[in-house]
Amino acid sequence: MTKSHIITALDIGSSAIRMISIARNADGDHFEVLSQGKEESLGVRRGVVVDSLKVAEIISKLKEKSEKDIGSKIESVYTNINGSHLFCVPSRGLVSVSRADQKISEEDVERVVQASKAISLSSNQEIIDVFPRSFIVDEGQKVKNAVGMDGVRLEAEVLALCGFSPYIKNLNQAVLNTSFQFNTLVPSYLAAAKAVLLPREKELGVCVLDIGAGTTNLAVFEEENLIHAAVFPVGSANITNDLAICLKTDIDTAEKIKLEFAPLLNNRNKAEKKIKIEADEPLVFSKKMLADIIEARILEIFDWALKELKKISRHRTLPAGVVLTGGGAKLPGIKELAKNRFKLPSRIGIQSVFADFREDPSLSTLCGLALEGAEAEDIQEGSGNGIINKLKKIFSVFIP
Repeated sequence: MTKSHIITALDIGSSAIRMISIARNADGDHFEVLSQGKEESLGVRRGVVVDSLKVAEIISKLKEKSEKDIGSKIESVYTNINGSHLFCVPSRGLVSVSRADQKISEEDVERVVQASKAISLSSNQEIIDVFPRSFIVDEGQKVKNAVGMDGVRLEAEVLALCGFSPYIKNLNQAVLNTSFQFNTLVPSYLAAAKAVLLPREKELGVCVLDIGAGTTNLAVFEEENLIHAAVFPVGSANITNDLAICLKTDIDTAEKIKLEFAPLLNNRNKAEKKIKIEADEPLVFSKKMLADIIEARILEIFDWALKELKKISRHRTLPAGVVLTGGGAKLPGIKELAKNRFKLPSRIGIQSVFADFREDPSLSTLCGLALEGAEAEDIQEGSGNGIINKLKKIFSVFIP
């Protein structure tokens, strides 16, 4: 494998920072994981880099390990951007077709997308990326790809991803301090969606809810397009905090209780059963008490998501339902709770391409970043995203 074919992804999370390096095998029909690393997250609060030096130290440590594992230098990385400072703005752009024969070219598409960036923002906000939703030629019907069509006027409908400039600068500085070059910044919700959603779900209409430690990311897709996104400053770490306060115990014990004893909607017939935990001071509590604490916070997250879905009138009209992923999706019974709250089909989203990580929804963002890198390389080499779609098709039969 040549160095140019190695793809490195970096997931900067609130509780952990992870890195993975992958490459295609000799036949090019699947990916091999060459290196993986994980460190406790320091300098990140609710998905936002607040101490770029601490984050840079952790990234450097992961980078050194990965380079040792693969036996070569890593020059660039695909990384995520997260935090409730992120927001999306619908926008439109309009240009005249430049060619004399009125054939729309890729350059025309680039110009109209650039024109759509004329958005009024505060001085401390900036556009991170723009996602085209559709194109309109001479006031005709909406199309997904206008290149090669005949027309005089080209219009684009886009969704612009914007954020708070100081937070973006902190993230950039943390990565650049490690001598990495950015390939691209990918919103966490897009990376998670890349890993866990099937093409038919994105076509029909689906909401992916990525419940991390410090944030929850929401993204809604319809007709294959991203139509809405939001980030909430609450995640599974809030459940741990709630348990620590209500049970009067330390954070580590509360986390253990959350992961090992959380019943949510499961086994409600045994809700009054007492649980005893041996800690510095023995804890005794009922399953019902535990369920009430956990459900209250999960339902708060779901209600935030419902509020966003109501904004775009999709709270009852998503045929593919809600896909839950992220570390919070590990909680027992959360799928059933989502079905009851959203009144929509729900499933746990796990990535299906990397065999080593197929059972862990907390790795969805990391795997999605790697897939973004692989797709970008495919496009550069002129092969489209064939291998990714092929692998997703193979494994889709295993996704409930």
